Amino acid sequence: MACSNNYLWAGETTWFCCGAAWGPCGSAGGGACGNCRSGSYHGAWPNASQACYDITRPDLCSGEGGIPRRGCGSVMKIVQQCSRKAVCITITDCGPRTKSFCGESVCCNGVCRTNRILDLTPAAYSAIASLSSGKTGVQIYE
Repeated sequence: MACSNNYLWAGETTWFCCGAAWGPCGSAGGGACGNCRSGSYHGAWPNASQACYDITRPDLCSGEGGIPRRGCGSVMKIVQQCSRKAVCITITDCGPRTKSFCGESVCCNGVCRTNRILDLTPAAYSAIASLSSGKTGVQIYE
């Protein structure tokens, strides 16, 4: 999996469970792409397809209307805004439901990221932040 340094987006991310039981997760479905696994570096993007976008509606949050389409198999580099820890992920699901979290923010060193625009599997999230933090600010590259 090749990660790039081409800036794509910034916002906040959380974590979710998918696939076989792993770490804090019980067994769950395989996500919109069918191959999502909690123990792998995977993620969910709100514009993975038109059907996904119709559910997540990032356009209802200020500044998120132009979020680009990146479908199943797309590779992204996720960089935590404070520690600068990075992880490369593959998009394997649709989410998060951005419209339900408009205005939600997380801040670090005076820099705030708003709107939930990415979900990571526990394996991917724990590579950049503690699962107990629940959410963190990130920059996304492709």
